[in-house]
Amino acid sequence: MLKMLQIVPIMWHAVRPSKVVDMPAVVNSFWLRKGYEGLTFFGKILTPTQAEADRMNNGFSTLKNHEMIHLRQAQSCGDSWIRFYLLYIWYWLRALPANRKMKHGAYLINPFEIEAYRHMNNLSYLANGEATEWRKFAKMSIKERINLYEQKTPGA
Repeated sequence: MLKMLQIVPIMWHAVRPSKVVDMPAVVNSFWLRKGYEGLTFFGKILTPTQAEADRMNNGFSTLKNHEMIHLRQAQSCGDSWIRFYLLYIWYWLRALPANRKMKHGAYLINPFEIEAYRHMNNLSYLANGEATEWRKFAKMSIKERINLYEQKTPGA
């Protein structure tokens, strides 16, 4: 119960996405499903272990880049964490049927995740300051996004 409530101060002290320069990683294993290493949460990155938090806080990794892309996406959603999360949940719910075809399908074909995964290895992707490619993926049908994912990862 205590781990679950540790997010309340993060939410309470959250500032607009445009006011966040860097997102520190903090440990909170309660909110992360098994196999996930990080979660953007109101300007912080939740991680399952202290080792993972230290790795992100002491250097810029591809995983940190992935989470920073989510920060920029939140900025592109009217500079609102709430709007970003509502849209994220909306796209995830609409993609739930994809879970029948592929493991974690609703997550993997979420427009926000498509953009973040496509560019997480490009550490200069955010140099232009924007992450709005998700809008292009949001216009695609679920089937088109599944096909896009399968092209990117053969054998999926």
